[in-house]
Amino acid sequence: MASVETGTEDLLAENQDGVGIITLNRPEARNAMSGEMNAALSQTLADWELDPAIKCVVITGAGKGFCAGGDVKGMAASGDGTVGDNTIDGAIHKQRVNQRATAGKLFKMPKPTIAALPGAAAGAGLSYALACDMRVMASTAIMTTAFARVGFSGDYGGTYFMTQLLGTAKARELYYLSDRIDAAEALRLGLTNWVVEPDMLMDKTMEIANRLAKGPTVAYRYMKENLNRALVGDVDDCLDLEATHHVHCGQTTDHKEATKAFVDKREPVFFGR
Repeated sequence: MASVETGTEDLLAENQDGVGIITLNRPEARNAMSGEMNAALSQTLADWELDPAIKCVVITGAGKGFCAGGDVKGMAASGDGTVGDNTIDGAIHKQRVNQRATAGKLFKMPKPTIAALPGAAAGAGLSYALACDMRVMASTAIMTTAFARVGFSGDYGGTYFMTQLLGTAKARELYYLSDRIDAAEALRLGLTNWVVEPDMLMDKTMEIANRLAKGPTVAYRYMKENLNRALVGDVDDCLDLEATHHVHCGQTTDHKEATKAFVDKREPVFFGR
């Protein structure tokens, strides 16, 4: 096992016999995204895409969660969906680049990708999980789109990935209502491939990853491309449109009210503006 330097404690990486393991590492925040985390994830995935020593990529979360998505408390503190950028157009471009380099890369890189979910995958965290080729869930884990609860339209490709997996009617239901999906229901719907007891999550994940790492890498490369091309629509178009809509939603009164309500632990009151 060889550790890989990522430049931040928010993201850990290691090479375990050809399986690249990425751990989202903000357990105190249920692994909510940070700028440092996403930058390190982008760079690690870019490096591993071209590294012949990495045959399969696993992404998981530290502690009890997979990824809570965006840092809602941080959004509430800033009061602005364009955190760190004072123009909407600049924020949209930045998010487009980031989405393609993270969720888009998990989906398109010519190597098998697996998400191991020890706990909740919510919002953009769910998008990360759905971007992978396969998913393994602990029996105690849950999924939720979550976006409607904070006045966002969705990002990181989740609308594309979920529609491809479930069809448009069910995807719309889960996005509009933001209900929690337990592991058993996720398995029934086809959102996860396996459900195991929590203490067996990484054992099962590594069993699959090691099989893939020992498999025909060239065949997998073209197999994945064939499977992606068989889908209707283009993931990059969806990612770019999501980025535009997501940043615009960040300017709304509804989003700002929802993030404040999240921090206050109350239900938001939406105004439609």
